Order: sequence, then structure tokens, then C-alpha cells
Amino acid sequence: MDQSTKAGIRLAVCTLLLISLSFIYILSEKNPSVSITTSITQKLSPSKLSSSTVESMANKTVISHLDKLDDLEAALEGASMADKTVIIAIVNKAYTVGDKPMLDIFLDGFWLGEDTRSLTNHLLLVAVDEAAFDRCKFLRLHCYMLKTDGGDFVGEKVYMSEEFIKMMWQRTRFLGDVLRRGYNFVFTDTDVLWLRNPFPKLTLNDSVDLQISVDQFNGNQWSEKNPINTGFYMIRSNNKTIALFDKWYGKRNNSHGKKEQDVLIDLMKKGTFRRLGLRVRFLETLYFSGFCEDSRDVKSVSTFHANCCRRIKAKVSDLTAVIHDWKRFRDFSGNNKTMEFRWTDHSACENSWIS
Repeated sequence: MDQSTKAGIRLAVCTLLLISLSFIYILSEKNPSVSITTSITQKLSPSKLSSSTVESMANKTVISHLDKLDDLEAALEGASMADKTVIIAIVNKAYTVGDKPMLDIFLDGFWLGEDTRSLTNHLLLVAVDEAAFDRCKFLRLHCYMLKTDGGDFVGEKVYMSEEFIKMMWQRTRFLGDVLRRGYNFVFTDTDVLWLRNPFPKLTLNDSVDLQISVDQFNGNQWSEKNPINTGFYMIRSNNKTIALFDKWYGKRNNSHGKKEQDVLIDLMKKGTFRRLGLRVRFLETLYFSGFCEDSRDVKSVSTFHANCCRRIKAKVSDLTAVIHDWKRFRDFSGNNKTMEFRWTDHSACENSWIS
């Protein structure tokens, strides 16, 4: 074959390739979701893609999508349930250090509880310092590093100290941002043990905007005379709840010496819930218990909060006793035995107010 014939063949092949690529490009312009690479792959060798290749391509697509989101949006999306609900807890170094840190006890609740292990797939830990963030990443949980405005939030913040109050307001600001992004959430302090999946005891439709725990339950789940506790609550993202958080956070500079919970109580007493059209449910301590008022029925309780307690060390001690009580109950019930159950006294927390 002479040189001119070979050149002609090469030119014909190149021309055919250019025409093919042009045709694929036109198709991809009509359907932007299909890339040129994808079109070529589908048209030339669709049957030769292995399952591992498809999985790799899917993972790269997800990673590419998350790269386009800011850190918080990516963290929320990663932890979210199908209905855009996330479980959120906030931690600092003080809750991650020690022989048995508070964070470990918190996670023990999910491990030992009934129908609770899978809920950690939807738990977002928000760290306010590097030590807490590193611990969260080590535990392979969903983690987010919160950039705080001033203040030292590393060590223990004693109840009602100035730094404690600042940290509570930072928490409120952050959670308001979550609502504005369209996410519903269950907020839980890390001193709340999840002994049973609480969602069956919560209203999961749009009929209730806010469901919040109380220190003592007055018998009426709709009564604003219940003493609320912001250590555990479920809230839906809508215009009413966003307006509540805006008004709530806006009071921070005019509420000297008050923690955010006190300010929310003031807003409730002044009729803010009603003016905003909020439907608020106050959670019964039979199911959402705490040291202020123990659940009367261990067979019903979902969460147990170390409220009415001043220091982390005391919380750790008494929550450890709750775990032992829970294990004891589970052992007896698993053996079909009857027992007279009683929670161990929360003596460390009682003494934390005088030491």
C-alpha cells in the first residue's frame, strides 16, 4: 500500500471520529445531565462496566456533590433522615476527656438502648474545639466544627457561669441556622441517655412545631405552665420556628445573667408562642425523664436527662448508675423474672449544688 493510500485511510478515520464526537456532543447538549464521557461509555461498552466501577463512579459523584456544599450543609446532609431530620448534640473538650468521658456515656445509651443503635447514623456531633472534633472523627461519627465568636469553650463551663451562658447562646445561634437551612432536628444534650428510640413517642407530622422536655410535668402536654428544659427537644423547620429562634437569639444582649432557657421561658410567658401561631407540646416525664423528676415506669421511659445537676463529674457518676439500673432491668426482664424496680438515688448531682 503506497503512502498516499495510508494517508487517505488515516484522514477518513479521523473524519469519522470527529463526526461521532460531534454527534455525541449534540446529544449531551440536549441532555446536560449526560456528560460526553458518560455518553461514550454508554454507547461503546455499557455491558462491560463492572459493579465495582459503577460503585466507584457513584461515590465520586457523591463526593463531587458534597465538595460543592459548605461544611455545615454537607454535615447536615450526611446525617439527615429521609425527611430532613437530624439528631444534634454539641460537645467540647470537657465532655471527651477522662477515664469515662460524658461523650462515651452518651454513646453507651445508644449501644445499650432498645432500637437506638441505628440512630447514630443520623447523629451530628457539633464540636466547639479541636479536641472534641478530633474525638468525634476518631469515633467515625458525623462531625461538624463550629466556629464560635469569642470566648473559651474548651473546659467545663459550670452551670450559670458567664462562659456557660455564652456557650448556650452560641448553641442557639447555630441551631437557628440549621432551621433556616430547612432541616428539622432533635436537639439533645450529651447528658441525655437514649434508653429507647424516642421517635414513637414524638409527633412526627407537621401538626406540632416544637416538642420540648420539662423538669416536672404538670399533667397537661399543651400547658405553657410546664417548666421547660432545652436539653432535649424536637423542632420542625418552618417560618414560625425560624421567627421564634430569631426573636429568641435577639434577646441575648438584653438578658444579662439569664441563660437561653430562661429567656425562652420569658418569651413563652409573654405569649410569644401563641402570637407566632406555634403549636408546642410539652413532653411527659414518664417517657422523657430526668433527675429532676424520675420516670415512674422503667418499661416506658425513652430518655433520661441528668438535669438538676451542676457539674460534669456528678453527671457522669449518676448517669453511670442509671446505666447500671438499666442493665439490671434488662437482665431481669430477659429472664422473665419479676422485680421491684427503683432508680438509684442521684446523690452526686444532689451534692453538686453544695460542693
